[in-house]
Amino acid sequence: MPDEPQTLETAAPAADRASSPATTVRDSPAPAPSAPAPPTAWIARLVVVGLVLAALNLRPAITSLGALLEEVRDGLHMSGSVAGVLTSVPPLCFAIFGITAPRLARRFGPAAVVCAGMAAIFAGLAVRPFASGTVGFLAASALALMGIAVSNVLMPVIVKRYFPDRVGTMTGLYSMALALGTSLAAAATVPMTEALGGGWRTGLGLWAVLAAFAVLPFVPLLRDRGRHFAAPTPAVPAQGAASPPSAPPLRITRSRTAWALGAFFGLQATGAYITMGWMPQIFRDAGVPAGTAGVLLAVTMVMGVPLAFVIPRLATRLKNQGPIAVALALCGLTGYTGLYLAPAAGAWAWALLLGVSNCAFPLALTMIGMRSRTGAGVVRLSAFAQSVGYLISIPGPLLVGVLYQHSGGWGLPIALMAGLLLPQMAVGVLAGRDRTVEDEC
Repeated sequence: MPDEPQTLETAAPAADRASSPATTVRDSPAPAPSAPAPPTAWIARLVVVGLVLAALNLRPAITSLGALLEEVRDGLHMSGSVAGVLTSVPPLCFAIFGITAPRLARRFGPAAVVCAGMAAIFAGLAVRPFASGTVGFLAASALALMGIAVSNVLMPVIVKRYFPDRVGTMTGLYSMALALGTSLAAAATVPMTEALGGGWRTGLGLWAVLAAFAVLPFVPLLRDRGRHFAAPTPAVPAQGAASPPSAPPLRITRSRTAWALGAFFGLQATGAYITMGWMPQIFRDAGVPAGTAGVLLAVTMVMGVPLAFVIPRLATRLKNQGPIAVALALCGLTGYTGLYLAPAAGAWAWALLLGVSNCAFPLALTMIGMRSRTGAGVVRLSAFAQSVGYLISIPGPLLVGVLYQHSGGWGLPIALMAGLLLPQMAVGVLAGRDRTVEDEC
């Protein structure tokens, strides 16, 4: 298990502070007794634009590769097992680099770290097409994924700090943008590559342009390191009165809810990265043309656009989010069953059902924001759940590649994908219970 990450000193909404002052967690004394001013209108708009553009860039590095995986394998002379390693690189990078995000954000500010993350995505996507071998390709991919990793962790943090009273709405907004970027890369990579008359290198390199635009909104925020966040104002004791004792640090590893969220995040990430990495190949092996297979993956991803906005809003209105987790997993079980029995005949229906199932991701992000009272707790919980979750998800895509190569078909891999949804339902019910990590710790 990864070491418990350091916290970023953040704030809870005023209502939370008034109702439960004893649970407020601070890693260091506040430097001043006055609370920072709320964000100005132009800063709030800039943050919204930055969130949307950043979210659009959190998946094209992965889904564009999935659409051209066969061409990349042929061009770099990869075996099925090595391709499985390639599809396992995203969760590995997310687990390794995501755990560093709170420490970096505490030192430089979350906006600065996300800005650097977008720059890393741009650099990795710009360099990757020029790789002449598998090692160089993996290194460039890892650079882009490093930027995605730190941004993944800090998106809920930025939402909680700039918009503490609109967590569900803002989570839904950037989840929609994330799903849109995912589906756009899956659907447009092959047609754009063919239209430009280039090979797979051209198709992958085009997405660096979108990443370059995502850097720009965060540049004016580099100097905004906490002055516009709603932060708790420490009570000033009366003259001669004893200072209240500081709250002990939050030990996130003692929370059952945190572990359940980590497991839920990991299992849904396993299914998502298997889908993004291998689903086009499943359809192509069933006789579906390459362009259509990419569009089918896009259909799966685009389901997250409307549902990523609806599900967080619905989840914040319910005390228990377990039923949503169960419903999403049942859609996935139905989709995988159809993919096993008639992959080509019912391809569009299976793509839709698996797209609904993949919306466990915005549900997980929303529960991260709901399972803690304070901003500091959200930072710890986000880093812990995502790092543990991505560690859990690493073997999945690799195992699918190995099973596919050695079994000669998709029966066993699809059975594995469907089987993973059963424990996902169980931990989803546990993570969805109405409690907070501060209470459990």
